[in-house]
Amino acid sequence: MSKLAKLVTNKPFVFTLYFGLSLFAVVKSVALNHIHDNYLIYKSGYINTIHQHTPFGQLRGPAHDVYHYGPVFALLMAPFALLPDGVGVILWVMFNAWVLYIAIKRLPLKENYYVIILLMCAHELMTSSSNVEINPLIGALIILSFIFIRDKKDFWAAFVIVLGTFIKLYGIVGLAFFFLSQNKPKFILSLLFWSVILFLLPMLISSPSYIIKTYHDWYGDLLAKNMYNIGPSLQDISAMGLIRNIFNYRQLSNLTVLIPGMLLFALWYLRVKLYNNIQYQLLLLASTLIFVIIFSSSSESPTYIIAFAGVAIWFMNLDRPFTGFEIGLLVFALIVTSLSPSDLFPKYVRVHYIIPYKLKALPCVLIWLKVIYETVMRKFEAKQSTIVQAR
Repeated sequence: MSKLAKLVTNKPFVFTLYFGLSLFAVVKSVALNHIHDNYLIYKSGYINTIHQHTPFGQLRGPAHDVYHYGPVFALLMAPFALLPDGVGVILWVMFNAWVLYIAIKRLPLKENYYVIILLMCAHELMTSSSNVEINPLIGALIILSFIFIRDKKDFWAAFVIVLGTFIKLYGIVGLAFFFLSQNKPKFILSLLFWSVILFLLPMLISSPSYIIKTYHDWYGDLLAKNMYNIGPSLQDISAMGLIRNIFNYRQLSNLTVLIPGMLLFALWYLRVKLYNNIQYQLLLLASTLIFVIIFSSSSESPTYIIAFAGVAIWFMNLDRPFTGFEIGLLVFALIVTSLSPSDLFPKYVRVHYIIPYKLKALPCVLIWLKVIYETVMRKFEAKQSTIVQAR
């Protein structure tokens, strides 16, 4: 094994980078007495829920962001919101990193492969952690829904899908793994069960009428947010955003791009005989993680930890040896998607090209199209692949 291979699979080294970069980012903000507005916005959700005030539009920071989450998120934030802000924000960031670590660690890949995935995601995770975002948790819930269904734990798969959906709608893409379930009636009943439980649960700290009204308000908030996203904001880093900004085609409807995207995504389901092939399943997971971000007008730079986890899973799931084109796509993603928000990237290029033209999305769009091509054309061996670990 080469020295580079030993380094990228060295657990102490990778874990230090994976957790250390995020810890450094959040501790630095606390030390400078500059806790990110996002954490205060998240905390406000809990405070508004217990006092039964609408959480939407109540706290607006310098980035003009507001609360956009479902009522159950208030319960999730409660343990952190009750702590001093400096302690709460550090624990929140590390909790998100830890849950994503657990999800990636449980992937059906060889042990050293999951370590490389963590390494690939480390910098993108730091970008999300610098903004104390919830996206690592959402990405983890999507991955866990895949893992639980594969492990025939449909009850818990349904739980993480409903939880992710009730927090931030991205979680609903876990339903993409429905056809992997070996017990579909149980899975459907579990979805209904957890939908009722998680709908009712926030009422314990508020009231039924307040929670029902909050869901109604949340719907209106998301509609308004979508209209705001397609303007000159830091969001809409998506396939639609690329077209709108590169071609100055502001009137582009999301559905014009989303519907063809969904049709391409659905091509996975045509190769029924491969449903039990682990590599083919991992292709669906990678496609799902990337799809939910590149086809969302709400996508912003910190959201890309979800898509980049999909990129890393795609790359480690490829047949060996890698082609030059595949390596080129990964390097392109590491530079433009992962490094472009950082000081390691030329500021002039970032300010004048990456941000205004939403180019952070471009590598992930290209990789997703490559995933779709593999979905249709790639040949999968009937025997167990050497890159996966059966469970």
